[in-house]
Amino acid sequence: MDYLTLVLVISFVWACFHVFWFSSAGKKPGPALLPPGPNPFPIIGNILALGNRPHESLSNLSKIYGPVMYLMLGTIKTVVVSSPSIAKEVLQKHDHVCSSRTIPHTGHVFDHDKVSMVWMPVSSPWRSLRKIYKEHMFSTHCLDVGQGLRLKKVQELLDYVKLNCDNGQEVDIGKAAFTTTLNLLSTAFFSIDMTHHSSDSSQEFKGLVWAIMELAGKPNLADYFPLLRFIDPQGMHLQMKRCVQRLFDIFDGIINQRLHSRVSVSSPTTGDLLDVLLNLKKENGTQLSSSDIKHFLLDLFLAGTDTTSSTVEWAMAELLHKPEKLAKAQVELKEVIGKDGIIQESDISRFPYLQAVVKETLRLHPPGPLLIPHKAEADVEICGFLVPKNAQVLVNVWAIGRDSSIWLCPNSFEPERFLDLEVDMRGQDFELIPFGAGRRMCPGLLLGYRMVHFMLASLIHSFDWKLGGGMEPEDMDMSDKFGLTLQKAIPLKAIPIKM
Repeated sequence: MDYLTLVLVISFVWACFHVFWFSSAGKKPGPALLPPGPNPFPIIGNILALGNRPHESLSNLSKIYGPVMYLMLGTIKTVVVSSPSIAKEVLQKHDHVCSSRTIPHTGHVFDHDKVSMVWMPVSSPWRSLRKIYKEHMFSTHCLDVGQGLRLKKVQELLDYVKLNCDNGQEVDIGKAAFTTTLNLLSTAFFSIDMTHHSSDSSQEFKGLVWAIMELAGKPNLADYFPLLRFIDPQGMHLQMKRCVQRLFDIFDGIINQRLHSRVSVSSPTTGDLLDVLLNLKKENGTQLSSSDIKHFLLDLFLAGTDTTSSTVEWAMAELLHKPEKLAKAQVELKEVIGKDGIIQESDISRFPYLQAVVKETLRLHPPGPLLIPHKAEADVEICGFLVPKNAQVLVNVWAIGRDSSIWLCPNSFEPERFLDLEVDMRGQDFELIPFGAGRRMCPGLLLGYRMVHFMLASLIHSFDWKLGGGMEPEDMDMSDKFGLTLQKAIPLKAIPIKM
């Protein structure tokens, strides 16, 4: 028997022992029992139940076993939450116990888990990073100061769409929105545009971002059987390492150029985020290293580009899929600011139907359908059930958004439902928590909120839209593909028309 085979046999025997031990432990009487769930198979547990669309598979299972459900994914104890009330228990009432993370094998690349605010436990270093986010990026003051920059980048988007309109060409909505978001962030962070709408260079960056998000969310045997991590059976750790290294190479080039320019007395500082981070690095007592800055930037670009652009793409897809909704949104914009008026961020509050469109889009297509996995740091009782220590906790916000006991016609795109419904999406109303809730809620929510509304309003106010190739709205493919974020399976391409 060769070495690899021996290791696999030992791993499976060890996994089998744990599966049966935990299964039997769940049947023992006590103050609280494990939540109900499907019976696990030997060794693999319930892995096969996940399929290619775990958010949908888990939603279907919750209809059988209830809104709090227990599964064994290999050796990983997993609790899945699929209702607002139980999500509130996990993310608010027991936030102090459930605020840690289950870190995937791919999250350990270059020790990213040790310095990333996404994966670090709630601790002093984590609070320091969050303070940087809050004070230097996402405070109301910082967001207000950046309005001019966002206006400029959205105008560049409209200029690109106009060029396509004049030529009768299709626009890849996701790509255009991604390029706009990427340039917005790169200008705010580095004072440079990283790409142009007429260039294909953004495709490499988008490809890297999506590859990383897909790898981080894709089922991985090395996560279910930790003893297999050192052989990386699916090669996912290696693939992640290559993608992250390429992004680090890009960041290194920008950082080194900035450090070189800062040596020159005649070269003034730009005051962008990179300058802020480099200044913090120089301060006495700071623990921010050059490597930390790259990891910090990695989190920002991953979280900020893909989620915003995919939400704009989904919103446009839903509006083109239901043209009467698009017309209604366009009428609202025209009535408020006029046919030739220029939309400003400050106008967003005056567009209740547009806000309803975004809420409805996020209800149906949350960027993170299972959020980022939480982990219980100790045994905790949730709604009478035991969530055991070290269990992975998944909050299925996709299932919550399509629950027929909460929403009328849950699978239908009906923005009107939010016009008379006081539901906020900033972590207080657990029927709609696309960005999470509690201390682990996305810190960039307010920037994303502004950008999605601003881009969407500008695109549908400045142009009318039609599908190419003679496609009818009812023929559109509205399916998604799963990763750490939820992407449209077939990119949306549409032809802009002069209003």
